[in-house]
Amino acid sequence: AVRAMGGSDKPWSSASMNYRAWDFVNMQPNAEGVIEPEAAGAFAWILYHAYKETGNPEYLKGAEWSLEFLNQLSSNPSYELQLPYGAYIAAKMNAELGTDYDMEKIASWPFNRGPLRGWGTIVGNWGGFDVSGLVGEANDNGNDYAFILNGFQQAGALAPMVRYDKRFARAIAKWILNLANASRLFYSGFLLPAYQDGSSWSQANDPQRLVAHEAMRETYNGLSPYATGDALNGGWGNTNLALYGSSSVGYLGAIIEKTNVDKILKIDLLKTDFFGDEAYPTYLFFNPYSLEKVVELNVGPEPVDVYESLSESFIATGASNTVELAIPANEALMVVLTPTGAEVQYDRNKMLADGVVVDYRQSSQPFQYAPRIQALAVESQEVEFGSSATIYGTVFDQDSDDLMYSWSSNGGTIQGQGATVIWEAPDTEGTFEIILTVSDEQLNSDTDTLRLSVIPEINLAPQIVELVKSQNYLTPGETLELFCNAFDANGDTISYSWSADAGAFTGEGNQVAWQSPLTEGIFNIGVEARDEQGASSTVTTPILVKVFTVVDTGHLIAYYPFTQNADDVSGNALHGQPFGAQLTEDANGHPFSAYFFDGINDNIRVANNNILNFKDAITVSCWFEPRLLPEREVFVASHGSWQNRWKISITPERHIRWTVNSSAGPIGDLDSRLAVEVDSSYHIGATYDGQWMALYINGELHSYRPMAGDIRSSPVDMMIAQMLPDNPDFNFRGVIDEVKIFDFALTPGEMKEVYEEGLVSAISLPNRQEGAPALKLSPNPASTELFVQYPAMNEKRAFFLLYNVSGQLLWQREMDVPAGNSDTSISIDVSGLPGGLYFLGMRSNASFLLGKFVKR
Repeated sequence: AVRAMGGSDKPWSSASMNYRAWDFVNMQPNAEGVIEPEAAGAFAWILYHAYKETGNPEYLKGAEWSLEFLNQLSSNPSYELQLPYGAYIAAKMNAELGTDYDMEKIASWPFNRGPLRGWGTIVGNWGGFDVSGLVGEANDNGNDYAFILNGFQQAGALAPMVRYDKRFARAIAKWILNLANASRLFYSGFLLPAYQDGSSWSQANDPQRLVAHEAMRETYNGLSPYATGDALNGGWGNTNLALYGSSSVGYLGAIIEKTNVDKILKIDLLKTDFFGDEAYPTYLFFNPYSLEKVVELNVGPEPVDVYESLSESFIATGASNTVELAIPANEALMVVLTPTGAEVQYDRNKMLADGVVVDYRQSSQPFQYAPRIQALAVESQEVEFGSSATIYGTVFDQDSDDLMYSWSSNGGTIQGQGATVIWEAPDTEGTFEIILTVSDEQLNSDTDTLRLSVIPEINLAPQIVELVKSQNYLTPGETLELFCNAFDANGDTISYSWSADAGAFTGEGNQVAWQSPLTEGIFNIGVEARDEQGASSTVTTPILVKVFTVVDTGHLIAYYPFTQNADDVSGNALHGQPFGAQLTEDANGHPFSAYFFDGINDNIRVANNNILNFKDAITVSCWFEPRLLPEREVFVASHGSWQNRWKISITPERHIRWTVNSSAGPIGDLDSRLAVEVDSSYHIGATYDGQWMALYINGELHSYRPMAGDIRSSPVDMMIAQMLPDNPDFNFRGVIDEVKIFDFALTPGEMKEVYEEGLVSAISLPNRQEGAPALKLSPNPASTELFVQYPAMNEKRAFFLLYNVSGQLLWQREMDVPAGNSDTSISIDVSGLPGGLYFLGMRSNASFLLGKFVKR
């Protein structure tokens, strides 16, 4: 994953982690919402410990790429709890490897208020209670919001950090003391019942008061502080007393212990130093008093020597049982219990006793760091006869820039010098070693070896260019034609192997037929292309097997043709109110027939209404043409967005995203495979029928996924080109037209008709004259009889054509038309039509006239 984020050793470059989340299945980022680059610290924590456990250097590279990204940030990325683990692992790698991450910056970030939701460590007094040390949304001028989990986890991460960088011993010890004191306020019993919302629940279900509140607000309804949480307001719990936060008290409980002096804690620096090397017992103390205090430490019955790391001295030798430690006023003490008489050695920054590190930042013995080869890499481990390969060496030395590179090999020829060279392969098959030795001016050195195989020809796996399906969906028992377009760069013969979750294949080779099973669902069809030497590639494609049923009882809820205004012509009067949006040409060149939005604050707002909050099924369709696609999500249309109901948006990766919030949960996202382009026009159709979400692009079923539950209602207005009524941060820049909303899911056939024929008002019908007058239809809306008024004409008969809202021709009739010198009218019976929007065309030899009406 870190390589997919940009981490590389060919040549060396750090990863990019400015994302909200990462999709490990598809190796794609999610940059929506508040980004969490602090996750780089958690990545490094996992990968470095994986390296220590397995010895695999790839894990070490990933850890370094992650921390290098974190180290180069100039703004505090702190949010929630991953950054403290980054601070810990940065100190550990500095101490063990000789890296040089900026610990003064990184270690301060979890405490300083950052720009991401104001996260940081709180300092202050709430309602007479000292709350210094708590972690959460901090320093918000009277609106702080602390969370119990984050303080406990931060202590678990930063206590062991002190072993590796003792410069922070006093600060961390003092903070842990404050945290331990203030964290009691999350538990029932330490605040009056009126100042906590879980008191009654705790008394009834948790008499020992072991479960704490999730969070604590500085003020709530005039009360300060107030123990609470998010579960009750969010609707996902019956109480704000939370196991997920309270359970982490084990971290704090493991590392702190009372001493004989009140307010002085013994902090165990090994308990949460997971995957640590062998170490002697190590404890940290802080004296908050203005006078020296003496703390008693039980060192056990066996004699030990007591080393104090901050002064770098042994303060007791041959001690057993109880040792008295004098701690100066407002200072810290960090002691290590070593075997009595252990041999002391020094290895650069490390001081050891009998081979075990006691002090990772010793300063009593001068030293110089040696260079360290971070990577010796090549694009391919195989090289053909007589060809060449670029060898990339990456070296770090924190106290020397004057490095000497020495390259050698047991075959072939090396061209160049420095960190990157070219190796010319011999015309001999075999395995060859390329050796790099790097030295500094004091002759400290490091060596690494790269092994390459030289072969007559590199066999490349067949490449599958395309897996072609004869259709995008099919019914149970229907047959699908499949074609695999593949080629082999070596000219090898390709064999094909087909597979599927269900169903049966007929045929062989690169063209087969698949008969779908008799059950509905999404089935995966795969093909493997394999050459004569066993190299292969595989492609899988999903196929939807489903019977789409035409719905006869659904309704057009809203239709915005954007012809000179943003009115709804469905008959439901759900008119839009443009804000800043400008009328422009539509896709057919008709003026004042679409809206342009500036992407800043332009929108069209539709007042919320019960009729918009139907719940069983939905179709939303429109045309849009993006004029700008920034590196953030933009919203084409939204009714309450993902938080409340539905939305159509474009992701930072330029994929169309259809989102439905259902009562069954979780929220459903469906993305297009297609990446949209600027200045290109698209017709999008998005449906949900209570079982399936579907996305159509330009009339074709494009993607789909299962989904269940009623569509949730939205408490806010519907927006076009904007996410929510009061949030223009994700506005769309471009043209939007022909927005339609149905309370049922259109079938693929119906959606194709909408795309191909378009709404009648937007297409150029045969023989229609530009600027021709429109038919005058009344009453409008009509219930039983529709009067058609038309201009004077010479013909005695004309054809009348009735279209539905999708542009489908419902009937065509030839009728007598009385002639006259002024507008004349006839009547048409519409009593048998279902309610909805219709278009009536009148075709004569001379013209084609069009009008629209609503049937009640």
